[in-house]
Amino acid sequence: MRQLFYTDNSWAGLILRVTLGLVMFPHGAQKLLGWYGGFGFTGTMGFFTETMHLPWIVAFLVIVGESFGSVALLLGLLTRFTAASFIVIMLGAITTSHLSNGFFMNWFGKQAGEGYEYHVLVIGIALALLITGAGRWSADRIITEKL
Repeated sequence: MRQLFYTDNSWAGLILRVTLGLVMFPHGAQKLLGWYGGFGFTGTMGFFTETMHLPWIVAFLVIVGESFGSVALLLGLLTRFTAASFIVIMLGAITTSHLSNGFFMNWFGKQAGEGYEYHVLVIGIALALLITGAGRWSADRIITEKL
């Protein structure tokens, strides 16, 4: 348990997790709540299972992972677990949807879809969080002190 929660008091962990939490929150809110132009839980489950043919449990875990994981990162709770989850989600998104569109985002509307550069950034930040932990002002740090 100590390995899962351990973190130091660094600014790096704080900056990484807050940045990733803030970036991932709207994506999770789109999928779970329908905010920011998203489909909400039912619509996203339908898209993932019927259009993309993902198993329902995978679709459910992506929605929950992005939604609650982003909030957990902002709190610094279960940072390493959430970072690992985001890596898996992003690798899945790359392989199922974005790899064929190339590296770059579709900035000028000339590609069939979005590339995977965003996903690589998320994976990089999540890998750094796996190494550093949550850092300063985190629930993980409080838990570590109690252990």
